[in-house]
Amino acid sequence: MSKFVKATIIDLIVALFIVAIIILGIKLSFGQKIEDMILLVNQVAVKVESKYEQKPIQIDTSKNKLESYPEYGTQYATIEIPKIDIKLPVYYGDTLEILKNGVGHSSGSYFPGEGGSIIYMGHNSKNVFRRFSELQKGNEIKVTTDYGEYTYKIYDMQLINETETEKLPIQDEKEILMVYTCYPFNNIGYATQRYVVYAELQK
Repeated sequence: MSKFVKATIIDLIVALFIVAIIILGIKLSFGQKIEDMILLVNQVAVKVESKYEQKPIQIDTSKNKLESYPEYGTQYATIEIPKIDIKLPVYYGDTLEILKNGVGHSSGSYFPGEGGSIIYMGHNSKNVFRRFSELQKGNEIKVTTDYGEYTYKIYDMQLINETETEKLPIQDEKEILMVYTCYPFNNIGYATQRYVVYAELQK
């Protein structure tokens, strides 16, 4: 091997080492700012037509049906997933502005306690749903609302494309909580896949 080739290889190794040091320095110095940028560019909302009027939240305990609903953009619940040490606010709505504050609730889906499909979504950032891959069947998800507490048990996890809205079905035969985030979990920028966790209400 010629001296020129050896020198070139050494120069490349040194350059790669310097680049790695620079990237590490940027990560340590601007990690939170990068995380905030990811939150802004990741889009996770699935558009579903709303069928609810926006009124102060109330419940009819005799029918297990809400008589009125929270205003769009307001917090009405907290979601807890003990397996991944998550406790986050849940807001009615699924805009990017709402998702910066916590977990969004698709305005076209049912509310906890109503006996139908509930769709929640959140960013794949480290403080929200990045650890979704650790969830397993049988793990619990607890939703605490202003009008009651609901516990759901995970029975399935699926990786879907953003266009596969049939994988997030709206039905009223069984109370199912579907929670999803963008995939891959460490993705930067717009992602076309969603990681969905399916959980059934425990009675």
